[in-house]
Amino acid sequence: MATARVDGIDVTYRVQGEGPHLLMLAPGGFDSTIERWSSGGVWKEMDAVNALSRHFTVIAYDRREAGSSGGRVEVLTWETFAAQGRALLEHLGVARAWLLGGCMGVSVALAFAARYPALCEGLLLHWPVGGYRWMNKARGFFDRHIAYAREQGLGAVVKRAAKTTNFWHDPEAGPWAAPLRTDSRFAAAYVTQDLPEYLQTVRASRDAMFSDTMPSGASGEELIAIATPALIVPGADASHATSAAWALAELMPRAELWDVLPPRQTGANVLEQIVAFRKRVEQTGGVRAHA
Repeated sequence: MATARVDGIDVTYRVQGEGPHLLMLAPGGFDSTIERWSSGGVWKEMDAVNALSRHFTVIAYDRREAGSSGGRVEVLTWETFAAQGRALLEHLGVARAWLLGGCMGVSVALAFAARYPALCEGLLLHWPVGGYRWMNKARGFFDRHIAYAREQGLGAVVKRAAKTTNFWHDPEAGPWAAPLRTDSRFAAAYVTQDLPEYLQTVRASRDAMFSDTMPSGASGEELIAIATPALIVPGADASHATSAAWALAELMPRAELWDVLPPRQTGANVLEQIVAFRKRVEQTGGVRAHA
């Protein structure tokens, strides 16, 4: 593992393999860490970092506010997370990369592609999040933290964060739970904030990230304008609504939907789809734009 100071925030990352660069945008909601690529589902079956490094130079990292990476109290948006990925590529001297997003990492990939299209070779989008139940779940987590911080104070938030790992595991601990637990200087500054101003920042983050039932990460207008070839692998549960994958396939002009639902997806066949899609893009330019 290595650490880089990117836009004033420490980022833990790992680079491995050969071939075109692949920026890996981790699944797991706000627990978006390198370890998530080997801790469950098809990624565990595949041993994703090691398997994909046989085909790509993989760049895996703990997203800000997750794992051992740092954070900063500010309004969080999909653009915020995409900017971190772009800055990490710049730090590593990578001019262009494939993007692999899982779960909420898909949303980061979409925001990235909408804002930095010249940096994107292709998009690999596994289980995009979206739908009514996803929106309610995410907004509910923010609301639980708002209520807890308002009633108990920021000192109580710090104490609670010390006993958990991240916001998604314990919503009351808030979006900055991971750096509160791992960085004593961050925690010391956190408790000195003006509480009403802090709560407004949390509300603004909630509303910026989870305002509708569309696939999270980019607006419909932005999705229609993404010309990067994209492979979409659908999910089928409350957070990864199949409708979210279909919406992406409908709106993104060069998207290909692999119409296979869990549990028929495995580590082996997802890896096969990723490698085959890369070859098609390299050989033919990938999916033709919708008429």
